[in-house]
Amino acid sequence: MERRRLISSAAVGGVALGAVAAALPRPAIAQSMPEIKWRMPSSFPKSLGTLYGGAEMLAAKVAAMTDNKFQIRPFAAGEIVPPLAVLDAVQNGTVEIGQTASYYYVGKDPTFAFGSTVPFGFNTRQQQAWMLHGGGLTLMNEFLKDYNVTSIIGGNTGAQMGGWFRKEIKTPDDIKGLKFRIAGLAGAVIAKMGGVPQQIGGGDIYPALEKGTIDAAEWVGPYDDEKLGFYKVAKYYYYPGWWEGNAQLWIYVNLDKMKELPPAYQAVLEAACAEVNTWMQAKYDADNPAALRRLVANGTELRPFSREIMQAAYKASFEVYDELAAKNPKFKKVYDSWKAFREDEFLWFRVAENTYENFVYSQSAAEARAKK
Repeated sequence: MERRRLISSAAVGGVALGAVAAALPRPAIAQSMPEIKWRMPSSFPKSLGTLYGGAEMLAAKVAAMTDNKFQIRPFAAGEIVPPLAVLDAVQNGTVEIGQTASYYYVGKDPTFAFGSTVPFGFNTRQQQAWMLHGGGLTLMNEFLKDYNVTSIIGGNTGAQMGGWFRKEIKTPDDIKGLKFRIAGLAGAVIAKMGGVPQQIGGGDIYPALEKGTIDAAEWVGPYDDEKLGFYKVAKYYYYPGWWEGNAQLWIYVNLDKMKELPPAYQAVLEAACAEVNTWMQAKYDADNPAALRRLVANGTELRPFSREIMQAAYKASFEVYDELAAKNPKFKKVYDSWKAFREDEFLWFRVAENTYENFVYSQSAAEARAKK
């Protein structure tokens, strides 16, 4: 009897609580905050569900956290802004916000490269450690003030592959004259090695490679590269992407619009970007292995860059940095911070991370060989 009475009381209490909850006013953010609608062009095509998917996820999270009061509408590359013109659109107020990679804008100033990555730089964790705890984000946002833009970390691809080549690349001499689609400061390094860098939006790479307008192209890694079909027009897939130990993406916001945004909405935007950042890296790590197996099954030939090429590229990279630092004070300020942080990070990772990884990866490889 007592048990039935308790259950009955609990049920009545549940109904009562539900009625009270329904009668309660909506959250303060839904009552008192303004309705705001922003447009967000992306540098990436809709077919890339991780890169452009990050923009869609960001918009959905912001809407959910504000009861649809703050709406951000994403647009794929080319829909309202060309893929490599997102910065310009945000800067001049054509749009309020944009999703892009900062190294697409090294033609304006090579300092932009540090926002995403530079050759022989950080891995994802090191990049974000520098940004969030080593002063990198502060430096980049100081730099971006001249462009009327502020930035929020919005994703990362992790270490990338070395790209697709129509012919084998065995020595540094094979780089000479090579028309290579490549982004950021890596283009300057390829040029120093005698190549001909080309910066092309993701959706335009396939036809350029197919027609022979370019000889080689890098994009991201197996999952995205498979979607874009590069294996159909180039046979050799090289690794590693020494120019992209990570590739950090950014949400650029017009500085005036950010200042006008209520603080609560600013916090929502930053929280949504942080969630997208974690999601994107995890998704690439989960999806790349199976995609690489499929590419190999379809006839792709994996090739490592030779040590000779890697050493020549390393030397050329730091020659480029030193030359730029000597003539560009903005570049030098960020480069000095990056270089000092890199020295400490690399030392730490050699002690623990690299030692651990070298052992377990070699053991895994040995076990795989033993099964054959």
